[in-house]
Amino acid sequence: MKILILAPYPKTVAPSQRFRFEQYLEAVREKGWKYDYVPFIDETTWAILHQPGQFVKKALGILRAFLKRFFLLSKLSSYDYVFIHREASHIGPPLFEWLIAKVFRKKMIYDFDDAIWLPNFSKHNESFHWLKMYGKVKSIMKWSYKISAGNRYLADFARKYNPEAAIVINPTTIDTEHYHNQVKDQSSNPLVIGWTGTLTTTKYLKDIVPALKDLEQKYNFEFHVIANEDPEYELKSYRFVKWKKETEIEDLLQFNVGVMPLVDDAWAKGKCGFKALQYMALGIPALVSPVGVNEDIVDHQRNGFVCRKQQDWYEGLEQLLKDAEARTNMGEEARKKIEDYYSVKANTKNFLSLFS
Repeated sequence: MKILILAPYPKTVAPSQRFRFEQYLEAVREKGWKYDYVPFIDETTWAILHQPGQFVKKALGILRAFLKRFFLLSKLSSYDYVFIHREASHIGPPLFEWLIAKVFRKKMIYDFDDAIWLPNFSKHNESFHWLKMYGKVKSIMKWSYKISAGNRYLADFARKYNPEAAIVINPTTIDTEHYHNQVKDQSSNPLVIGWTGTLTTTKYLKDIVPALKDLEQKYNFEFHVIANEDPEYELKSYRFVKWKKETEIEDLLQFNVGVMPLVDDAWAKGKCGFKALQYMALGIPALVSPVGVNEDIVDHQRNGFVCRKQQDWYEGLEQLLKDAEARTNMGEEARKKIEDYYSVKANTKNFLSLFS
């Protein structure tokens, strides 16, 4: 069997790609299957994509990407399956997906992990976000042989546009053997409450800032935000940590508690709980909003807290700041939950079933 993998970005640089399918590539090889991984955007364009300005360099990079995609069409006959994560081209209509499915008649497997039919974009590229053509997702779903959805909400959305397709709920998973393979020492100091994500999702943190300010009056702790850019919170406990793949695990292991606040809207319902999964895999209790899959991942008062109102954030954080034993016990339960249900090992068979 030979598989063509089409992704928006180069290998290893984008979290959605790393934790949706890249960590299964070794299992694909072990099956004796061959694959070619072809990103739309090359490494040169990726390096400047989310920087301000540089319009000409970005445009040239996108033009190169389209030319490479057209050239690739001439090689489609050698593949049994075409696996597409999110989109075959970063902007524009779903031309390549239509050609792959309707003209070349290839079995197209479509994988997505967010409500990507809704607009969501970096502030540095907001002038050009209309080129994304977010609605094309619905057409891609209609043409797909199988659909790999990150949670039930996304699967239900896909089913509306392709009730005939086999729809597999393929959760975002964690490699607990080779990457997230350490457990937090909960006796460490200083105590750290932490969050990780991108600048576009830091907006959700505003809901827990009041709780953090109140906690600062009684307890000594640090609030770490790991992100690509500094959101600059006015909290005396605040520490910004620049996200780097090389130090990702080390930086996360500074956390004693991880937080994942969300607003209950259509975009948040499509989230796959990645932040909570990362915290919990490292033995870090998670505090989450009751949105999307969060309540499936976090068992309230066993491996973390589901916070339904403002006071819940304060009380849950206070309990964990005060009680090292509770942090340790919840952390152990959190790690076990990920190993049993959200690890690469637990989900490999499910992922490989897409290619049948």
